[in-house]
Amino acid sequence: MPNNDKPIANPIIVLREEFDDWAILFNPDSGDAQGLNPIGVFVWKKLDGKHTIDDIIGEIKSDCDEVPPEVDKDVIDFVKELTDKGLVGYGN
Repeated sequence: MPNNDKPIANPIIVLREEFDDWAILFNPDSGDAQGLNPIGVFVWKKLDGKHTIDDIIGEIKSDCDEVPPEVDKDVIDFVKELTDKGLVGYGN
């Protein structure tokens, strides 16, 4: 997955935001759920088919404090994990 691809969140997935900026992704078709930390929520909300992976990483670096040097790999791995689970796809 090149970093200039524009991932899109699966529209059937429900994002339920909880306290302290944490959230749960719920797939009503499978009943599966996944917890997201605040950065995961930030990334999820950018998976709109308009932002590339590099765009998302750039926004994290500019909007967040104390960004670890491995943020690029972490975001790429996170989006790949979501893609592997069918929670994210790519448009044409």
